[in-house]
Amino acid sequence: MGKKVLGLLVMAYGSPYSEDDLEKYYTHIRRGRKPSPELLQDLKERYEAIGGISPLSHITQDVVAKLEANLNKSQDEIEYKAYIGLKHIEPFIEDTVQEMKNDGIEEAIGVILAPHYSKYSYESYQGRAIKATETINGPKLHFVDFWYHHPQYINFWAEQISDILRKMPKDQHDNSVVIISAHSLPERAVIDDPYPKQLEHTAKLISDAINKSEVVVGWQSAGKTSDKWLGPDVQDLTRELYDEHKYKAFIYVPAGFVAEHLEVLYDNDIECKHVTDSLGASYYRPQMPNSSDEFINLLTTIVEDTKNTVNVKI
Repeated sequence: MGKKVLGLLVMAYGSPYSEDDLEKYYTHIRRGRKPSPELLQDLKERYEAIGGISPLSHITQDVVAKLEANLNKSQDEIEYKAYIGLKHIEPFIEDTVQEMKNDGIEEAIGVILAPHYSKYSYESYQGRAIKATETINGPKLHFVDFWYHHPQYINFWAEQISDILRKMPKDQHDNSVVIISAHSLPERAVIDDPYPKQLEHTAKLISDAINKSEVVVGWQSAGKTSDKWLGPDVQDLTRELYDEHKYKAFIYVPAGFVAEHLEVLYDNDIECKHVTDSLGASYYRPQMPNSSDEFINLLTTIVEDTKNTVNVKI
């Protein structure tokens, strides 16, 4: 008798695979409302500025392939079979759940490639997966909890930031600030939601790990809507911090994300750098987790921990 096969549903936001996908991708994000020609042109120009298209889809595929291999190498009780389920582009979460059922998967662990919890995000991923599997009598799903405070995740950022600080000229090192950021959300969406406090906790843990008090929280990539979004925006925050402290170096740590994509490569590396350049300050950003060994090991740990704490029948 062979090993039990345990499904692994890796859920992520998704990203256009090519410029041809831009309109349908943003139409899906906008719940069926097509972006205006002006907005679509603005989006195209942003993608062109980072090289044509986001690397996120390839990074996600690489993460899933490496995670499956690492899980199967790290233990021999079961065989993991990994699947990608995306929120806003193919393969959609619902289609992937159907694929798992077609493959005979009876149980699966679901993990979201986002470290912080918000009802706005986490429950949309999990809710869609649960509804899909209930509709088709598909695999029993067990979900990984949020992991923004996991020691391996904090250590990843701490090592990256510490390396940047070590290599800085002394005058910058002694006059530097770290900005920890995540994707902003409408304030109405996070009433009684742990999302903002979790980012603050992330910042505190990183501050302690690098033994640096000049660590602050900012928000980025707010949508262009009439809603009030979480702030301060990282660009406004940069100007405020410079006016108050005259920092010579800004280290941007988009710890609410795990991979390079438009919000990092454009909103940080282009827009925030434009602000620091205009102030005569230096811009730094650590590498993103992407599909690094450190990140794959973290995901392996949290998936295995979840498998060991739920009633997976081996």
